[in-house]
Parts: sequence; structure tokens; C-alpha cells
Amino acid sequence: MKICIINGPNLNLLGLREPGVYGSESFETYFKSLTEKYKDIEFVYFQSNIEGEIINIMHETGFTFDGIIMNAGGYTHTSVAIGDAVKAIKTPVVEVHISNVHVREEFRSISMISAGMKGVITGFGLDSYRLAVESFRNK
Repeated sequence: MKICIINGPNLNLLGLREPGVYGSESFETYFKSLTEKYKDIEFVYFQSNIEGEIINIMHETGFTFDGIIMNAGGYTHTSVAIGDAVKAIKTPVVEVHISNVHVREEFRSISMISAGMKGVITGFGLDSYRLAVESFRNK
């Protein structure tokens, strides 16, 4: 099984950025523990602060991978283009959010990308990614 994890803007700052909201662990540290837990899965990790790069990696992996886990960060609420890319590819995508976006600012409750998703996981911290992995394993 091959799964691509795509993180959007500012998620490269996990562990440093607003630890009260996002926790104190870097994604790189978490990713290492995830790959150790699921040795039978080939993971590819990609992070970008640039919308077009996120779309490009979706096009590259969206026809050959078994799953994509995406935390589009702030692009969740603004990017019709990422939403269109999700619908254009064949690989199922699970949208994840570290925080519960529905208890934060009102604009965070609106997702421009959810309509094409296999599912949405929100509010379980970094464990949201593990839950997404399990959704692909238990299809």
C-alpha cells in the first residue's frame, strides 16, 4: 500500500506554531513514528506553502497511490483549485485537521475541498493522520 501525506501552508511550523492549538511535536517527528507503526505501508510526505505545488503532487500521486491524506491548512477554506484537483484524480483522499475547526473561527467551518473527499477527520491532534491511515487499511 502506498499513501501520500500532503500538508499545506504553515504546517512546516508544527511544534513551534501555536502549540496550544497544534501541539508541541513537529510533523517530522510524528511522521517517523507513523512510518515505524505501519512498516507495511510505503509513505511519501510532501509539504508546501504554495497552492500550485500541492496540486502538482496530487496530480503526480493521484492515479497510482492507494490513498492521499491531506491537511490543506488555510487552503481548505479558500482553494477551489485544490477542491477541483481532489475531484479530478482517482486516488481517494481523506481530509484531516489537527484542531477541531468547528469550534474555532467561523470561517474555518467552511471547506472548499471536502466535497470530493472520501472523508474528513478533525480535532484529534496529530492522531488525525493515523485515523486516516486506518480508514485506508479498513476499506
